[in-house]
Amino acid sequence: MIKLQVIGHLGKDCILKEVNGKNVINFSVAHSEKFKDASGAQRERTIWVECAFWTDRTAIAPYLVKGQLVYAEGTPDVDGYLNKENKPSATLRMRVRDIQLLGSRSESGNNQGSSSTPSSSYNSSAPSNAQQQVSSQMEEPADDLPF
Repeated sequence: MIKLQVIGHLGKDCILKEVNGKNVINFSVAHSEKFKDASGAQRERTIWVECAFWTDRTAIAPYLVKGQLVYAEGTPDVDGYLNKENKPSATLRMRVRDIQLLGSRSESGNNQGSSSTPSSSYNSSAPSNAQQQVSSQMEEPADDLPF
């Protein structure tokens, strides 16, 4: 299995669509890094990852807005194409399995809108809150164990 993990800021607001009866949240994440090239000059490179999060749990969609800092994890894919100069290029894509909001929009340098976001993790295969509450109620407390 190949797993891709990326931490970065969203480049634009997410798009929530329904495809063949299933929900998909599309968004793009930018990761920038600074480095020195061979001549010693300071450079900056930004890598964009186009993300698709297939899930029935779409409550995160309103928080996936331009500038939001996120952690996303999933399976990578690369699509090749010819750019405007007719040179080979590629797009890095990821089918997201897990996403976490890491900070507020104001912390990421964008002071528009609300500065509070939930600190939640959204997993495409995670049980719902009701299922989590039921399973936690069924478990025995740790101090009732016989040993």
